[in-house]
Amino acid sequence: MIHISLSNANYLYIEIDGKIYPGEMESAVNQFLRLASDLTSGQLLYKIEHFSLPSLSAVAIKLRHLPELFKCIQKFDRAAVVTDKKWLQTVAELEGKLMPGLEIKGFDLDNFSAAEAWLAAS
Repeated sequence: MIHISLSNANYLYIEIDGKIYPGEMESAVNQFLRLASDLTSGQLLYKIEHFSLPSLSAVAIKLRHLPELFKCIQKFDRAAVVTDKKWLQTVAELEGKLMPGLEIKGFDLDNFSAAEAWLAAS
């Protein structure tokens, strides 16, 4: 399951729970692109529980949209990744080092309020 919402003018909240299938991925990518289209200096808050690798078909859909997603991600300054998987936090933070202008920080699930505070402090 993927749920994406615009929490305020520059804040996208993305909740991922369980395995992601092609229809969900297509819908989520389109919704993300639509909601982020008018943002500047945006922030992302990901909450990831019960993570399971997406199906190969879902990955293919995301790869098909990579040019649009890379262009869109430039609209964001910070991203907090809240998850119970330490390795996801590490991968997210490494990804942030590869994307100029985007700072990514990982947080444990029980530190959701710390992630929100970190985003608000920017």
